[in-house]
Amino acid sequence: MTIALNELPEFTGRVAIIATMHRKEHAIAPLLEATLGVQTLVPENFNTDRFGTFTRDVARPTDQLATARLKAQAALEQTGSTLAIASEGSFGPHPDIPFMPCDRELVLLLDSEHNLEIVGQALSTDTNYRSQTIRAIDEAQTFASAVGFPAHGLVVMPTAEGTSPDEIVKGITTEAALTTATKIALAASTTGTAHIETDMRAQFNPTRMQVIGAATENLLQAIARRCPACNCPGFAIVRHNPGLPCAWCGTPTLLTRSITSRCHRCQHEQTDRLPNGEATADPGNCPYCNP
Repeated sequence: MTIALNELPEFTGRVAIIATMHRKEHAIAPLLEATLGVQTLVPENFNTDRFGTFTRDVARPTDQLATARLKAQAALEQTGSTLAIASEGSFGPHPDIPFMPCDRELVLLLDSEHNLEIVGQALSTDTNYRSQTIRAIDEAQTFASAVGFPAHGLVVMPTAEGTSPDEIVKGITTEAALTTATKIALAASTTGTAHIETDMRAQFNPTRMQVIGAATENLLQAIARRCPACNCPGFAIVRHNPGLPCAWCGTPTLLTRSITSRCHRCQHEQTDRLPNGEATADPGNCPYCNP
């Protein structure tokens, strides 16, 4: 993506606060600085774990987007700045392929000076998001080998739910630490089993870090699109409209026929055919020709 800095004067020369404590700036900052011309800064002692943890010892207070917004607002309040970037990830079944796990990352820009909220996102099946009940150290080692350990960190605890935060061992990246944590968890368990899972925090999960980078690129693409009505940055896609007609019979299919974009500021909407998209759908996707 190539965007001239003079195309985005709203941001050039400003300080963008990255609301993270898990080194997400490694994926986000270089892209922001090169494209928007901002200086990035991570606030000191900024605790994002208060907005929820993957290990479930702190529940996320609301949905994914609203949580990212809370992080950005907290960063602005703590620093007194006017421009913040926050990221929030979510892991679970793919929306279209339920048996396949996926990583959905949101990266949100909040600009109180220009009253802007712009969101980028990425959905990827390239994730090592996994967990398992184990009964012995060798089972923990087998699990570790399957999920990219030690480059990807692990978490071990006596049980998957209801475990005291003091009994959760995070950021495991060595064989010795894995062995010790597994022994302690098994000894503390009342069932003779322990729970092991991938550490999904960004600094312990390089695969996730790449998806955060992709979401940042999507954010920058959204920022670069200006509203045709008021020229505001962030003319974002809000809806994919199905109905691409079958090439044989013309029956509408579930495939995307057009996209609708909306301006955050003036609420202007515009619907366009997908650029370089197909005019018709393969009959294999047709409910009539391929029931």
